[in-house]
Amino acid sequence: MKVAIVNDMPLAIEALQRALAHDPSLQVCWVARSGEEAITRCATDRPDVMLMDLIMPGIDGVETTKRIMASSPCAIVIVTGDIQRQTNRIFEAMGHGALDVTGTPVLGGKDPAGEAQALLRKIRNVGWLIGRAAITRKPAAAAPATRGLPGQLLAIGASAGGPAALAQLLARLPVDFPAAIVLVQHVDAAFAAGMAEWLATQISLPVRLARVGEQPLPGTVLLAGTADHLRLLEDQTLDYCAEPRAALYRPSIDVFFDSVSRHWRGPAVGVLLTGMGRDGAEGLKSMRQHGFLTIAQDQATSAVYGMPKAAAAIDAADRIMPLGLIAPLLITHFAPDASRQAQGSGHERGAR
Repeated sequence: MKVAIVNDMPLAIEALQRALAHDPSLQVCWVARSGEEAITRCATDRPDVMLMDLIMPGIDGVETTKRIMASSPCAIVIVTGDIQRQTNRIFEAMGHGALDVTGTPVLGGKDPAGEAQALLRKIRNVGWLIGRAAITRKPAAAAPATRGLPGQLLAIGASAGGPAALAQLLARLPVDFPAAIVLVQHVDAAFAAGMAEWLATQISLPVRLARVGEQPLPGTVLLAGTADHLRLLEDQTLDYCAEPRAALYRPSIDVFFDSVSRHWRGPAVGVLLTGMGRDGAEGLKSMRQHGFLTIAQDQATSAVYGMPKAAAAIDAADRIMPLGLIAPLLITHFAPDASRQAQGSGHERGAR
């Protein structure tokens, strides 16, 4: 794969080049030392993967990511030496379409090959997403779901562009929203707590990481927060599991949506937002086949129209709609009066 480096620090560039040299399948196609240079180079020589610094002279990595995704989109991984202090910038960049984030490799460490693995793993994951290889998974067999309990659930999956989309969607829900909300966002486990804290500053509902053994309840937004997959168990509580180990992203949206299909006993809605790849499409289809309302974000409002497009291609979504219209539909759908059933439950088709 062709890899571009965008960084103004010579030591960081050297560290990245040495890390990439541990994988002979990766080729550094060019190095840009400013955001402006990166935008120009990307327009004429688009890489497969771009390693983007956040703090640079001129325009920063957030604005550079935004402009590149608008003009010459490619897979972008944020690489920064100070993740804790750059949380806001990281999630802003992801809101514009950056896929992932990792720390800058240490130059001159005792185990250069080992220290390069975190970066190389991120790049390999991106390789799967952009089509260098393909992962196929058989959806888990769905057992008949038992309906009747009063609990309501909103299950949301997102990837590239997700933080900003989640903030916009959830900010439009009232503090007394009657459904429990569980989010699966493609983000490294090391940054999940930071994302929960950031998202809590953007919306009125409290946000925290989902805990093993708890039942989703209205009033708090739960975010998948480990390197394992979040799933719903038959007793309506949450758990984390290592399988399937071959899943490209951890946590997997498909795993959670599939578990909702099998085990959630009350009304539920599945929402698949912006993201690269196809994670969540099969799980959303499983939810639809079990009678739950399913929604996919439309192309015009998606930072990266990959996962919602995959859902549309297999007819997994009852509704495909702009991000700004999803919250009003959810409010109506989960309303306590009977009119909710006439506003889009079941398999009613929406505008394509």
